[in-house]
Amino acid sequence: MALVEVRGLRKTFGPVVAVADVSFAIEAGRCTVLLGPNGAGKSTVLNMLAGLLAPTSGAIRFEGVPAGADHRHLIGYLPQQVAPFGWMTGFEYVRMAGELAGLDRGAAGVRAEELLALLGLEKAAGRRTGGYSGGMKQRLGLCQALVHRPRLLMLDEPVSGLDPVGRRDVLELLRRLKTGSTILFSTHVLPDAEELSDDVLIIRSGSIVVDESLASLRARHEQPVIEVELDDEAGLPAWLERLATTGAAVERNGAVIRCRFASAAATHAGAAEVYRLAADHPGGVRRVELGQASLEDMFLKAVQP
Repeated sequence: MALVEVRGLRKTFGPVVAVADVSFAIEAGRCTVLLGPNGAGKSTVLNMLAGLLAPTSGAIRFEGVPAGADHRHLIGYLPQQVAPFGWMTGFEYVRMAGELAGLDRGAAGVRAEELLALLGLEKAAGRRTGGYSGGMKQRLGLCQALVHRPRLLMLDEPVSGLDPVGRRDVLELLRRLKTGSTILFSTHVLPDAEELSDDVLIIRSGSIVVDESLASLRARHEQPVIEVELDDEAGLPAWLERLATTGAAVERNGAVIRCRFASAAATHAGAAEVYRLAADHPGGVRRVELGQASLEDMFLKAVQP
């Protein structure tokens, strides 16, 4: 069942068309990732869904909410840049967010303590947020987004500015939230998107170009890939020349060669050629890996003109 339906959403700023014509549905209980290059319209779409921007045209409908009625109480939103009031403590900020969302003061305080502990901020709860690091502010933003137990959690670049430990903690939290929440998030970190998402939206030049489950997308674009990493670039031209004869799409990044094949038979022939080249190569071969096209491959194919 669709929790949210978006139809014909458009946003212009004078002559600039930020979002041209966007339609999609978000299913309840699923995690959807919104992908796109910089300037494609991701943040504008999220801001319209959150009620921070009024659409130029189009409609946003939430399940159980009459057309035109306010749906903001159903949403928890983490913006790309978190800017809490620096004179407030972390606890005060999250409690205030809970009260603004309709919780009474006592319930908002209990929920604030619970979330600050969950996000690893309990020791900093009594400190003013002006002294928080960027990663701490990001986690504080997650606390305010979750404080009222929203039906839809929207996150704009949720691991932006986090160190590796903070990023791991936030990703683990999102994995846990997936079991009982509906999540829409944008990111440039495609491995995170592939790990967390059930459904994929890709926006290009203000329009949705992919709206599909990750499983279906993988099935349609499944493509064998062989990746070879050499110790150095000696003999690289010979590798590229001979692998091109296998019919593979060959890419090079330094001493790494990536070959995409159209069929299992072509992959078999390509693998045989790779091993022959490895035997003849004057330098060392660090690794040879056989895999499938990733979400990054599918993303690049979708956003390139």
